[in-house]
This record gives sequence, C-alpha cells and structure tokens, in this order.
Amino acid sequence: MRLWNRYKNTSLIAKMTVGFVLGILVGVIVGPQAEIIKPLGTVLINLLSMIATPVVFLTVVLAVNKMNPKELGRTGGKLILYYGTTTAAAVLIGLGLALWINPGESLSLPNVSVDNPTNPSLSQVLLNIVPSNIFTAFSEGNLMAILFLAVIVGFTMSHMMFSHDEKMKKYGHYLQDFFEVANTLFFNILKGILLYAPIGIFAIAASTFGTQGWDTFTSLLKFTGVFYLGLVLLWVFIYTGILWMFKIPIRHFYTQTREAFTTAFFTSSSIATLPIAMESAKKAGISDKIVNFSLPLGAVFNSDGGALRMGASIVFAANVTGANFSLVDLVTIVIIGTLLSIGTAGIPAAGLVTLAAVLTLFDLPLEVVSLIAGVDALIGMGGQHQTLSEIS
Repeated sequence: MRLWNRYKNTSLIAKMTVGFVLGILVGVIVGPQAEIIKPLGTVLINLLSMIATPVVFLTVVLAVNKMNPKELGRTGGKLILYYGTTTAAAVLIGLGLALWINPGESLSLPNVSVDNPTNPSLSQVLLNIVPSNIFTAFSEGNLMAILFLAVIVGFTMSHMMFSHDEKMKKYGHYLQDFFEVANTLFFNILKGILLYAPIGIFAIAASTFGTQGWDTFTSLLKFTGVFYLGLVLLWVFIYTGILWMFKIPIRHFYTQTREAFTTAFFTSSSIATLPIAMESAKKAGISDKIVNFSLPLGAVFNSDGGALRMGASIVFAANVTGANFSLVDLVTIVIIGTLLSIGTAGIPAAGLVTLAAVLTLFDLPLEVVSLIAGVDALIGMGGQHQTLSEIS
C-alpha cells in the first residue's frame, strides 16, 4: 500500500519518463524478443482511444460555455481573434518545420499497416463538419463534427444561462451542472488511465527499441528539436513582431514578464502560472481590467504550444507510417489544431489526449502517441509558453 501511494503521488512526467527510459534499456538489451510485452502497450492505446473523444467534447463545451455573449463584446472578440491567429500560426509553423526536417522518416512501426488518407474535396470537408446524426459522429470519431457540436452546445448553454427568462436560466444551470459532473467523471477515468500510462509507454518503448534500436531515439530527438525550433520562430516572428507592431518596448516587456513564462516552463502548467502571469502583466503596464479579463480567457482558449506540437506530431506520425497528406488534409489539420486549443490546456496530459483524437481522425496508429509520450516531459515544458501569448 505504501509503495502504491508513493507511485500515485509521483508526478506523471516523472513516471512517464522513467517508463520510457526503462523501455529503452529493456529494448536495447533484450532485442526483438521485447515484442512479447507489446500487448501492454496496446491496452494503453485502446484506453486513450476510448477516452479522447468524450474528454475533448466535454472540455470544449464547458470552455465555450464560460463566455457570456453580452459581456464578451468587442474586447472579447478581438482577444479570440488574436488567440485564434497566433494558434493557427503555431500550427503552420509546426507543420512547415516538420515537413522540411521530416522527423520520424527513418522510423516505422512493426506490424502496423496504414492506408493513405483519402483526399476529399473542400466541400466534402465542410459538409462533414455538420453531422446528420449526433450519435454517428461520436461512434465514427468524426472530430470536426464533434467539435462543431461542442461549440454549438456550449454557446447555447451560455445563452440560456444568461437569459432574462428565469426558467431558461435555471435550465441552463442544470445543463452546466450535468456537463460539469460528466466532465468530472471522465477526468477521474482519465486519471486512472494515466496511472497505467507509464506501463504502456514502457511496453511500447521496449518493443519499438527492441526492433529498431537507436533509430527511434534519434527520430524523437529530431522531433523535439523541431518543436523547440518552432517555439523560437513563434517568439521571434509572431510575439516579438506583435509587440513591435504596437510599439511596445520589447526589452522592457520581456524583462517584466520573464517570471511568468519561466514559471510556466518549469511547472509545465499555464493554469498554475496564471496568478504569476497576471502580476507580471500588471508590472509590464497592462491595465487591471484587461489583465483580469484576457489572461483567464487565454488560459482557457489559448494553447499555442499545444497547437505547434500538434502540427509537428501529425507530420511525425505520417512519416512513421508512410502516409501522405493532401493540401486539404493540411488545411484541416490547421483548423482542428486551432479549434482544439479551446479548453484543452488545463486537462491532464492535454497534448497526448488531443493528439490521440486527431490521429484517429486520419486513421493513423495511436502507437505514435505513446512514442511521443516518451519525450512528453521536454515537450510539455515548452508547450506552456502560451502564457507569453496571453500577456502580449
């Protein structure tokens, strides 16, 4: 019991890192025979696939529901436009760098066959966003349709909650309570899955390294390099460019806000860093009214790091499996990466869960999620840099 409690209380990042490292050692020492424990990894893949859709749907519904249609106004509209623009830029940077550097091209997944994604027309993509059957959208894992439903449900709930009709308002609060209870239910299920995750990661790392050796390590190192190079480009050209455009003293701004983004980096949590980010923004000369509205909104709606990671991860998965994406596919990835930034920043292992949902959309193997989880500690630290975007 004491050992179990110690395991539960150890941070997820530490457990996943240990599982990944041990998997590497077992794979290198045992060789191809390490594939015997691969089913333990398959269990993790199935669990992630099971939980991804409801978690994404519920978090997006509740995130959109936080918006008061009347109070959002011009400031909120500008903020959402800004957050959407920087997030889309992050996805494009991740995609572009990954397509150029090609992480994962020397890697393959044993016993996994993948058909190239079909190339639907743009009109088909748009029509698939609006489902003809709600239940079919969930059973087929149609992520675009699920996101569409989540946004519609969230906005409708928000309208009901802020209605002048007392009965409508009461029903809106009932619905909010229901979704919060359901969200709590699936979060607790997710916590249980994450307790098992290090074992699954260990199994997949062992079986992959056992059959492919250091090609796996170099591919993941390349992927991590793509991600951090993308962060540098995002800072230099997007964030610094915005500061320059609005004639904000760049050096002064970074000096006053460095505590916020360094804390986000080392804690791997933009939500936990929110109070420090708000204080730093005020030191930088931003008004209390703007800070108190924009940063909490950004903590929910803005995830540039996760979006950049998603763009790079999709290309990594395509290279590993030999899949080819059309221009329409890439546009779809940008749209999905932008939409999935809504509400997912605060959930445990947000990047892994949302990546699992997107890989399912393109019929790519979820084993890629477990491989990337091996470097999740490094990616997660950089992935919280959206704190800077929220402040700027």
